[in-house]
Amino acid sequence: MATYKPRGGRGRIRRPETPDRHNINDNINSREVRVISDDGEQLGVMLTREAISLAEGKGLDLVEVSGKDSPPVCKIMDYGKFKYREQKKKAEAKKKRSEITTKEIRIRYRTDVGDLETKLKHAREFLEDGDKVKFSMRFRGREIMYLELGNAKFDQLVNKLSDVADLEERSPCQGNQMYIVFAPKSA
Repeated sequence: MATYKPRGGRGRIRRPETPDRHNINDNINSREVRVISDDGEQLGVMLTREAISLAEGKGLDLVEVSGKDSPPVCKIMDYGKFKYREQKKKAEAKKKRSEITTKEIRIRYRTDVGDLETKLKHAREFLEDGDKVKFSMRFRGREIMYLELGNAKFDQLVNKLSDVADLEERSPCQGNQMYIVFAPKSA
């Protein structure tokens, strides 16, 4: 029985390190840097060693803010607090972001009044929650002859949902299927 031995070395799997977005202290590769103090004052261009010792004297870190400039711009700050604030901002932005989903409801050209009212009630709930609603209709076999009944059913939907929704898209018959999409009415 053959055993599997990974190629390329001593059999250890090397995982790439997750790169940090900012170079800190000894990880700054440039010889000279433009330094900004912790209170926002420009200290000018100085050697990286001097800037690191200045930051350590204050008990803070030297963080490369813009590495693309020549010389790179570095700021003296508490890197732990900076990362914490950045993480909080990201979480806050994620919380404020709203995702619009599309809910699909299937109907037939011959869906009866009671069933249609139930489906319209669900559609109203979805629209009030801020979701889009897609009504799809499929024709089987020879039912394709009744396209005008399907269009009439869609017209009925447009009339009944006009108070809470705007018509976003109405497709012509594609093959044996057609659909209509409603979006919540903009305030």
